[in-house]
Amino acid sequence: MDTMEQVMIKAQTLIEALPYIQKFNNKKVVVKYGGSAMLDENLQANVIKDVALLKLIGMKPIIVHGGGKEISKWLNKVGKETTFVEGLRVTDEETMEIAEMVLNKVNKHLVQMVEQIGVKAVGMCGKDGATIKVNKKMPNGNDIGFVGDIKEVNTGLIDTLIENDFIPVIAPIGIDDNFQTYNINADDAACAVAQAIGAEKLAFLTDIEGVYTNPDDKDTLISVLTLNHADELINDGFIGGGMLPKLKNCIDAVRNGVARVHILDGRREHCLLLEFFTNRGIGTAIIDNEGWLENE
Repeated sequence: MDTMEQVMIKAQTLIEALPYIQKFNNKKVVVKYGGSAMLDENLQANVIKDVALLKLIGMKPIIVHGGGKEISKWLNKVGKETTFVEGLRVTDEETMEIAEMVLNKVNKHLVQMVEQIGVKAVGMCGKDGATIKVNKKMPNGNDIGFVGDIKEVNTGLIDTLIENDFIPVIAPIGIDDNFQTYNINADDAACAVAQAIGAEKLAFLTDIEGVYTNPDDKDTLISVLTLNHADELINDGFIGGGMLPKLKNCIDAVRNGVARVHILDGRREHCLLLEFFTNRGIGTAIIDNEGWLENE
């Protein structure tokens, strides 16, 4: 049984969360779920609990998930090598078939976990309702197969699910004008969905703690990052590797109407709740330049 001190700490935590719950009530929130948090069953359960709680306290969450590590595992099982060009998986017809099967498996597993908590969810991908339309992506003119560059998000099906009290769980697969299936980078899909539905928040669950001015110094974590500061970090060469395209995605999302984008360490239990509902937060929030005043 909890001591009185522990009970009071819990009560104080709830009181601290109250203004955030009020502020984000009835707001749409997109959670991009991927990385190591998808591979650990305990972390996976905690992420799903967090998203379910967001729903139960009045927010409107949407999950967009990846599955790259799982796809690589299954390609390896069938003896097929994985090749990447500029961070994108070269996707021939056989790879596309395997990727679609794996992402569908991941999708339905996440739906099952949400349903077990007692919250309604529906799994879908960009092919359903022609939700995500794409063109063929050609990075620097390279043909990398069936990899899609998002050109349009039709929110009809997503809106219908939300209005009927479901959490949409979206796999990053789309179609072109000829109804050919394409694999989509999950970060790109999350950003495009968040922009299209006018999300208040977009949260990336990643394998890093957030954005640092110096990645080798954990004390340089940036809690709140404005667009101007983000541009400076990129132009000055502080951001590289896999963080560069992710941060550019975040910047584009804020510039296109998403109020706030969060980069969080998905390996940390209940990272969503800690970032959304506590004064300090734990990751990096990217906001527009005027939004800085709200954090002073």
